[in-house]
Amino acid sequence: MAQKVRVYLIDDIDGSDASETVSFSVDGVSYEIDVNDKHAQELRNSFSTWVSHARRATGGARRGGRRAAAPRSASDAAAVRAWARENGYEVSDRGRVSAEIREAYEQRNR
Repeated sequence: MAQKVRVYLIDDIDGSDASETVSFSVDGVSYEIDVNDKHAQELRNSFSTWVSHARRATGGARRGGRRAAAPRSASDAAAVRAWARENGYEVSDRGRVSAEIREAYEQRNR
């Protein structure tokens, strides 16, 4: 037996038949809204002032102001540990090297 499935879009503003789904993001949160042609144009017009002054973001959406530090290699950690021991710092053989020691190492080895 055959089936036909129909999806009807209903305008989220006024309940009329919608013609499209518009996607947008604000503050790293993505939204979708089903709208008819008139409401789609109104939405795009309302964003046009802001879009014309904005820069296009590349990649995925990000929140916050800090970027993750680049991954460090095991050999980098070994070099930091060796330097730290030679310069009187106490550092473990394994695990994370403290930010204080890394900062001191980077200051001295620029």
